[in-house]
Amino acid sequence: MKEEYKDLPYRPGVGLLVFNDKGEVFIGERLGSNGAWQMPQGGIDEEDGDDLLATIYRELYEETGIEQARVEVLQITEDWLYYDLPEYLIPKVFGGKYRGQKQKWVALKFTGHDEEINLSAHRHQEFGDWQWLPISEALETVVRFKRHTYETALEEFKGLVASF
Repeated sequence: MKEEYKDLPYRPGVGLLVFNDKGEVFIGERLGSNGAWQMPQGGIDEEDGDDLLATIYRELYEETGIEQARVEVLQITEDWLYYDLPEYLIPKVFGGKYRGQKQKWVALKFTGHDEEINLSAHRHQEFGDWQWLPISEALETVVRFKRHTYETALEEFKGLVASF
């Protein structure tokens, strides 16, 4: 990593592993990205007084259209999980202010119906497509630079995931 990026902070946020009743996980394709799939995630707006739960439900709705009443929080990672952006993205993402993200990951069980998922529920739509995938397939599909973070979260949630 370039020296100029090493002192940049990590943006605080949440990552969401949304499971259906079959134990499959929700992944979305970033709008206009031509194949960049990821789990829902977003920043904690600490300046606006956001707390963890408020961020979880806000990001869930903004990115998927899923309402709070349609999910159950199953588990939250104890520690922050970190990822670095690829160098070419640092000046383009988050206004060049961050080297990557530190995230609390949350396992959620979706209790609604697929018809309730609405990617355009928020005025700033982030995903153009979505699908449910078995975890192993989802990990093979997501963008490479976030994969280790997802694997770490799933390792922490392995007992929970095995119960599906």
